Amino acid sequence: MTKVAWVTGAGSGIGEAAAVALAEMGMTVVLTGRTKAKLDAVAARIKAIGGTAHVKAADMGKASAVQKVADFIQQKLGRLDVMVNNAGVNITERRWSNLSPEGVKELVDGNLTSAFHGVLAALPIMRAQKDGLFIHTASMAGRFVSPLSGAGYTASKHGVVAMSHSLNMEECGNGIRSTVMCPGEVRTPILDKRPNKLSEKELAEMVQPEDCGALIKFLASQPPHVCINEVLITPTRNRAYLAQMQRKL
Repeated sequence: MTKVAWVTGAGSGIGEAAAVALAEMGMTVVLTGRTKAKLDAVAARIKAIGGTAHVKAADMGKASAVQKVADFIQQKLGRLDVMVNNAGVNITERRWSNLSPEGVKELVDGNLTSAFHGVLAALPIMRAQKDGLFIHTASMAGRFVSPLSGAGYTASKHGVVAMSHSLNMEECGNGIRSTVMCPGEVRTPILDKRPNKLSEKELAEMVQPEDCGALIKFLASQPPHVCINEVLITPTRNRAYLAQMQRKL
């Protein structure tokens, strides 16, 4: 029996690393994101290591598009074992002084609404088979409030954390597990939205996408009777901690 994984935001960063890691485990991987060319490149990486990937481009902010991917999984692949709910965005204008209604909508739609769409589409498949694992990419900003990430991103990622825990409360009787992963700084394209650019040294000291991929592989390897509810993963050289220590000295 070949297991099936669905990875959103799969065209780069954590999503790409997760897709490759799950393919290395022998899973068939469904790749979803907004840019088909990026998904095709990830599919080629998976094919090169002997894996199987299906490219299903979709905007996770549109429920009908997400449901079409779930329908393909159910009808063509017949099961869904792991969903990595990873799609996410941030914007440069993130302080209250320059935050706009349009920016708030982009953040909530891109981080929280999209995550709900993924869960709502995947849940019926997992309920029917009485088994399944969600892995959601939230953020340290989903646990701790900081001006660095911005009010909209922080609030939306707090919502992802709450969503994941509520899934465990309601769906554990159906054999469904939900893990929320809260990374600190990870070297991904979302950093391009930072108001202040980072040096190569700073980027190299961050958690790398492959580190998150290895963690996702570990989470997906746990037996069905084990649920890892939440994981925080941060750089050893944690710039937020260092900044706090310097303020206290």
